[in-house]
Amino acid sequence: MWPDDRLTRLLGIEHPIIQAPMAGTTTPALVAAIANAGGMGSHGCAALSPETLERDMTEMRAATNGAVNLNFFCHAKPEMSEAAHSDLLAELAPDYQRAGANPPSNMPEVASPRAFGPAELALLLAHPPAVASFHFGLPDPDAIAALKTAGCKILASATTVAEARWLAERGADAIIAQGWEAGGHRGVFLDVENDAQVGLFALLPQIVDAVAVPVIAAGGIADGRGIAAAFALGASGVQIGTAFIDCAEAAQRDWHIAALQEGHDDSTMISSAVSGRPARAHRTPWLTRMKDVTSAPFPLMYHYTRPLQAADPEPHHFALYGQSAALRPAGSARDRFDQLVTDAQKALVPAG
Repeated sequence: MWPDDRLTRLLGIEHPIIQAPMAGTTTPALVAAIANAGGMGSHGCAALSPETLERDMTEMRAATNGAVNLNFFCHAKPEMSEAAHSDLLAELAPDYQRAGANPPSNMPEVASPRAFGPAELALLLAHPPAVASFHFGLPDPDAIAALKTAGCKILASATTVAEARWLAERGADAIIAQGWEAGGHRGVFLDVENDAQVGLFALLPQIVDAVAVPVIAAGGIADGRGIAAAFALGASGVQIGTAFIDCAEAAQRDWHIAALQEGHDDSTMISSAVSGRPARAHRTPWLTRMKDVTSAPFPLMYHYTRPLQAADPEPHHFALYGQSAALRPAGSARDRFDQLVTDAQKALVPAG
């Protein structure tokens, strides 16, 4: 049915389509809908407390027997000086004033998104999901070994061939080739300051040639034609996020959905201004202005931008989606998934 079955065999799924783990957007209901449809449902767990993560894991186990992927961030502990704090408040003072927002009075404390740590590892080892996936690199080797011993397959994102090789050498069972087109945070981790910005069509076949494990294409894919193209370039599967953001099973954020509905090929931009790491989001005048602001380290920048989003979300919203928004299907999560499968299989059949 599919030209490459390495990923479906590895993950125990019928269709090689992974719903992307979008932190703040995915829900247990969305994850279960995709898993029950024969794909891999993924939950973005970086913004969840251990208590919420445990609750969501229980809810997912009750809703599906299918394969589930739990995704975490692996960023380093950030550091920030009092001087940098004061300078950033001064730079953002006009924005706080225009929004009628109170600037933070204290230095930021690391809270959310969380980096993968002992609490998360303990929960996964107690109730191992089919897949544990990671953004911004991998946890320490002991954690990877423990997860593998528990039966978890390990996926991780690469934005360059060098990152893909690094992940394969450290135990990743499959690698997500994240193209420049992808919505949300860039997975770059070897050289964050100098993102190579490689598009998927250039990145994917080079990663396929560089590693022995299955490669999953991500970025700019939201219909069957994109899925077929990814297989033509050597992918064993695809990861798709933007196509599912505004379905009923996802977390409903009105301003995010409104931005997505306006989405077209050039309606997004990459910016570190909101979180401190490069992410593709809806282009707004405020986000464009923020290109000149020196961001705090990830995720401390949220400490400074959340008051703006809460006070006046229209100009200061942070709507994360990819360059393929206009291609996304409609309907429920299951309807969208089934259409992706049907259209991809049609596109994969040679004409004539």
